[in-house]
Amino acid sequence: MIENQKIRPASVIGPLGEPLSLGDLPKPDTKRWVVRRKAEVVAAVNGGLLTIDEVLERYNLTLEEFASWQRAVDRSGMQGLRVTRIQHYRDLYERQHKY
Repeated sequence: MIENQKIRPASVIGPLGEPLSLGDLPKPDTKRWVVRRKAEVVAAVNGGLLTIDEVLERYNLTLEEFASWQRAVDRSGMQGLRVTRIQHYRDLYERQHKY
């Protein structure tokens, strides 16, 4: 039955506006997570290319780690994923929502 099949897009829009398919995603053995790679994985989940469970298994991530990437992108865009700026963007977000 069609309703039992998982229908997924062949590609989604990546963080830089380019089409992003499964083949364009970071390799499963990725150890160095730069901003662009994190943003691509978040875009893949948000667009339905991968599920959260698939991402956690494929990249050996914890749910908390991936959720922090999603929050950072939602709050501050790709800049929020920069490790050196995480506290700055977190503080900025909290100040904006305090008032």
